[in-house]
Amino acid sequence: MSLKSNRKHKEKSEDIEDGTNHRLPPKVTNILTGTHESLDYLPSHSEVYKTWLKLKPHSSEWDRWLMMGLIGIVVGTVGFFMHQIIDTCFEMKWEMVEKYISHGDFFTTWLYILGIGFGMVLCSSGLVVFLCPAGSPSGLPEVIGYLNGASIRHIFNIRTFFGSFFSCALAVSAGLFCGPEAPMIHIGAVVGCGLSQFKSDTLRINLPFFTRFRNSADKRQFITAGAAAGIASVFRAPVGGLLFALEEVASFWDIKLAWQTFFCCLMATFTTEVFSSSFGGFAYSGYFGFFKAEQRILFWVKDLLNMSVLAFIPSITIGIIGGLLGALFVCLNVRINKLRLKLFNSISNKLVRQLSKLTETMVLLVATMTITVYLPYFFPCTAYPSTSHVTNSSHNTHELWDVSEYNCPAESTGHMFPNSSHIFNQGAELLVKNGKQGIMLLFQRGTHEKYGFPALFITLIFYFIISCWTAGTAAATGLVVPMLYTGALFGRIVGIVMVYLFGVRNDEYWAWIDPGLFAAIGSAAYFSGVSRLTISLTVIMVELTNDVQSILLIMVAVLVGKTVGDYFNHSLFSSLLNLKCIPYLETEPYIVHGKKKVDLELFTAKDAMQPCTVLHLRESVSMLTELLNNTSHNGFPVVYSPAAGQDEVFLGTVTRLELYMLLSNSHIFQTQEDSNTDTAVLKYQEVTVEKLPDEPGMNTLLHKYSTDPQYQQLFINLEPYINKSAISVQAHFSLQRTYKVFRTLGLRHLTVVDLQNRAVGMITRKDLISLRLEKKLIKLDSGKLESDEELLQ
Repeated sequence: MSLKSNRKHKEKSEDIEDGTNHRLPPKVTNILTGTHESLDYLPSHSEVYKTWLKLKPHSSEWDRWLMMGLIGIVVGTVGFFMHQIIDTCFEMKWEMVEKYISHGDFFTTWLYILGIGFGMVLCSSGLVVFLCPAGSPSGLPEVIGYLNGASIRHIFNIRTFFGSFFSCALAVSAGLFCGPEAPMIHIGAVVGCGLSQFKSDTLRINLPFFTRFRNSADKRQFITAGAAAGIASVFRAPVGGLLFALEEVASFWDIKLAWQTFFCCLMATFTTEVFSSSFGGFAYSGYFGFFKAEQRILFWVKDLLNMSVLAFIPSITIGIIGGLLGALFVCLNVRINKLRLKLFNSISNKLVRQLSKLTETMVLLVATMTITVYLPYFFPCTAYPSTSHVTNSSHNTHELWDVSEYNCPAESTGHMFPNSSHIFNQGAELLVKNGKQGIMLLFQRGTHEKYGFPALFITLIFYFIISCWTAGTAAATGLVVPMLYTGALFGRIVGIVMVYLFGVRNDEYWAWIDPGLFAAIGSAAYFSGVSRLTISLTVIMVELTNDVQSILLIMVAVLVGKTVGDYFNHSLFSSLLNLKCIPYLETEPYIVHGKKKVDLELFTAKDAMQPCTVLHLRESVSMLTELLNNTSHNGFPVVYSPAAGQDEVFLGTVTRLELYMLLSNSHIFQTQEDSNTDTAVLKYQEVTVEKLPDEPGMNTLLHKYSTDPQYQQLFINLEPYINKSAISVQAHFSLQRTYKVFRTLGLRHLTVVDLQNRAVGMITRKDLISLRLEKKLIKLDSGKLESDEELLQ
């Protein structure tokens, strides 16, 4: 068996169900459990590791803080450029068609917008399809899975960084119903990984700086900080970014990491704001370092409202609607992605499959631009008293034409609407402007009757459907802006209903009946219904709007939205993890047999384990070669006999990669006579690698070792390389607590021993995912597994 065949990846997951039970047929279950390898969170505690530690000079934590600050500055700079590109391209695109819209030539407008969009989306989708497949659609599920302990290749290389950045910027600029948030989280994670390691396999760069961070635990911490910095930069929400990483992204957390991530988020937000304060549309506008509230706070709400306890009633209603719509979105999006996978995977030719993905994105663009250009045509011009609204666009040094005027005649201000100073098209203001500007307009206070029910309802339907289709296409797209915008639309509809029932109330006690307030609450409720976030979402909403006054209403809507959504299915991120066949371990295992939740405290570790192949302290080269050729296990228990005549007991573990590295260094081989003499021992850096440096050469060596008889008389002493701090549990140990131990400690292998400390099995990540556990426990109920007595003898 070659090395490459052990990592063969299959992309078939067409029968995955998005429901709570996540039932899959056996074929797909095997794919899910065999797609990705796992990672060790802690290094192997071997003799060579301890020797390496003794030789390391004592170092303080200043370099770690320096690295966190550097990651924050780079991510903040990337976030600034992302905003600038999107705002500039979007405004230039619509300014080009101003004259055609003003003359009612919508077909030419559609052709121009579609042509520009074709160029942008072709580049955006092409980057994902041909340059960085790991960037599709957002990369966030892959980051979450990696930080949980699943090894996913190519998601943190420099090709993914540039591909995701430009793909996201072009997709949002083209007018697709998406945002830059999730790709920015992925980009931040790539920056955290790349800078902390100071090396690139793609560019073949290996700089001798910060080498002590080249281990799994430190790498995950910097990736976590980079992901948090990404959300902090794009939202200007440093505390929200920290809490988002804690609540959704990271699986391993401690207070020290929290402090360092907080600093990283601070530097990212500060960097973005410093550049944004003085640059608009890539032109210097002065005021360097002067943070204006209307620029710093994305969806700034100037007019805070007094609240009443009665406001909790519509907030709960909005929470229920948000949970229902969120669950519906998750269900539809997962089904669309399953259909997408089924269709694309049925195409055997790789080039045709890639072109099919590009074609789907183009069809999506045509549908989106047709709705965006033509739908506002059916809405009349509306008069509304001019209000001094804020704009958060970084490109706001001039305003030649407001796209919300759309097809409204220029002379209408003086004749058709003599008492109005602001004439606009409701459909254009809601659809043509990008999602960020639309959210800001919907959040405005004191605009009770600015938008009518037809415009809001029709926009809600189209935006919900198109954004559901957009999520998962072959482009780096984010869902946060569509979630906020969709929630704001139905929240404002609830506000209009309240105004219709009670009228426009300006007195102090009833001032809370404002559609703008309910739009913000609706955004939070729908966001929670889709993502099931609570704490971080509440803080992000406050940082986005500066509306501390309504925090209690937001909290209620968020909790209700999450509760209602959880009743129907899992969150979108959890569903995508299953859809992508990433073996993710939830905080608590959720196993359902029939319609009843299974209590894992009633089962033991031996119910989930797999049989294991044990090694001894001294093994022949040919035996190790045969083991690696005939098995795909990534870890092996090592046993020894404490005294002559005694049973062999568990001592520790050794990994597959370590065995490969030992076999590739023939100078450490021993003969039978060398057993009592000192031989060469590899250094820790030589035996501990993330991947094999030369796979073809290793295959050649294995073939040589397996065919040449002399290697039956050559041996390797494994003792210096054994992880003697490997965790083990007894066979009768609670399965619930086994799960907790495995996930909390970030293990890759967990050895199961009997009462005499003899290794009887091994538990890996794939044995603990819900699908595998459910399958095994059903067999156990059928009497197909051995009894406790067999393992406790």
